[in-house]
Amino acid sequence: MLAIMCSIVYMDAVVGLLDGPRARGAFLLRSVLTPPWSMAIRDEAPLTLVAMVRGDAWIIPHAGTAARLNPGDVAIIRGPDPYTVADDLSTTPQVVIHPGQRCTGPDGQELSWMTECGVRTWGNSTHGPTMLLTGTYTMQSEVSRRLLNTLPSLLVVSGDSWDSPLIPLLASEIVKDDPGQEAILDRLLDLLLIAVLREWFTRPWGEAPGWYRAYQDPVVGRALRMLHHNPDQPWTVASLAAETGVSRAALARRFTALVGEPPMSYLTDWRLALAADLLCEPDATVAAVARQVGYGSSFALSTAFKRRRGVSPREHRRATRT
Repeated sequence: MLAIMCSIVYMDAVVGLLDGPRARGAFLLRSVLTPPWSMAIRDEAPLTLVAMVRGDAWIIPHAGTAARLNPGDVAIIRGPDPYTVADDLSTTPQVVIHPGQRCTGPDGQELSWMTECGVRTWGNSTHGPTMLLTGTYTMQSEVSRRLLNTLPSLLVVSGDSWDSPLIPLLASEIVKDDPGQEAILDRLLDLLLIAVLREWFTRPWGEAPGWYRAYQDPVVGRALRMLHHNPDQPWTVASLAAETGVSRAALARRFTALVGEPPMSYLTDWRLALAADLLCEPDATVAAVARQVGYGSSFALSTAFKRRRGVSPREHRRATRT
């Protein structure tokens, strides 16, 4: 429980960059399998987590090196490229997962028998020695892309290197069909993603983005928190400097060195990423979104949006809805 609470507290530091549309009705599945088995994943999902509960499996990316998963290991796979999950590198896929989680054989025939193993459970055996959990984010926000684009196409955090109760908790909750269960599973998936990313970024090879490392700095970290949590405020370098207790020049120099860009440039990109997501909400207006992200008018937001992104807010909204 303590580890879960720590993850919740930690969410404050990255919530903005994962909060876009978070997991909402994410696809979650428990797979129970007996070797030989192999699944070709072609669902084009932007992000998938695979957690091993028991047994082992191979993740074989479209390009790059395959990785073996053991109990407690978690893999993050960035889409939309296809990949394969199998008991052995030499096993030929018997199952193909298409967009919308449609399941067929390699010949294209539907495999309805693969869904008859219980609530959110499928496989080729009801008591197979292999059990894995799959959580698929079906959409990717502009906000989360700022974080996820820093990740490799496949990363694995070994269960031997971290101690988290989230995998067994998710395994027990995934088979329940109680009221509100989807919301519980969505939040557990978010927590698992954040916990895995936190662990990954502590590794020497994790290549954490500049803003992530800068959160540990007492000055720049405070500035980032204010920008992330209050983008609607009329921030200037001077007002940020006053809040952090340093001079404007010192803040600008320190912020740029740690984050990789000046404070106001970072703020503009952050506001426009938020705006891009908010514009996709059904009832959102350009004027309302402009106020939420710190622009004085719809005209000001439209000008900044088109200058940075090459399209107007309305054109962006139309494109995302087609």
